[in-house]
Amino acid sequence: MKKSMYSLMLADEVVKAVDAMAQEQGTNRSNLINQILAEHLSLVTPEKHVGQIFDVIGALMDNRGEYRMYSEPNNLTMSIKSVLRYHYRPTIRYEVEMQRSFTKTYGQLKILFRTTSSELLLELTQFYKLWMQLEGIYLHNFFGDNPPRYEMEPGRFTRTFAIYGEAACSDAEIGDAIGNYVATFDEVLKGYLSGEYKTLSDMENRYLGYLNSGVRLI
Repeated sequence: MKKSMYSLMLADEVVKAVDAMAQEQGTNRSNLINQILAEHLSLVTPEKHVGQIFDVIGALMDNRGEYRMYSEPNNLTMSIKSVLRYHYRPTIRYEVEMQRSFTKTYGQLKILFRTTSSELLLELTQFYKLWMQLEGIYLHNFFGDNPPRYEMEPGRFTRTFAIYGEAACSDAEIGDAIGNYVATFDEVLKGYLSGEYKTLSDMENRYLGYLNSGVRLI
């Protein structure tokens, strides 16, 4: 939904009320007015689409494990926290960042982790490399010239959500695809750190189970 600049004459009392509500919702005046008018006119804004996607992700994650989730109204980012199976049970954070419009990607997943343990950072780095290797092997045939893109640096791993196929996806399908991806990634990461998945072959078997479960690839 394209945005342009317009001038409006509004009563001071209305502006004060809008600004107060915008502050409560963690947004700005223009965005809130846009949302209010869109809802009044029965238009679905990008923020509304993303909110519906996040609702699906939240419901799915609730059924898949113990996660703490947070997203603000009309915000394009959802935060998901998970406790790792490691010596002192550290927390890892998954941030799902959606785009306002979908071109070649829906958005991206940021995996954020803070630790002073060089041993744990090394294990996480090794896991990310193995995960990228698996996806390079099994996703290339599906996504062709539009594969997911990755960035890796200390304390952060980023992976885009690529668009697969020509058919448009519903908010529910996108939410289901992202939720299943995050839950599977988290499960395999925990298994790797705890020793349940000790080799690339162990991870590969679980990853193939995910691919063959009927989920939409993203």
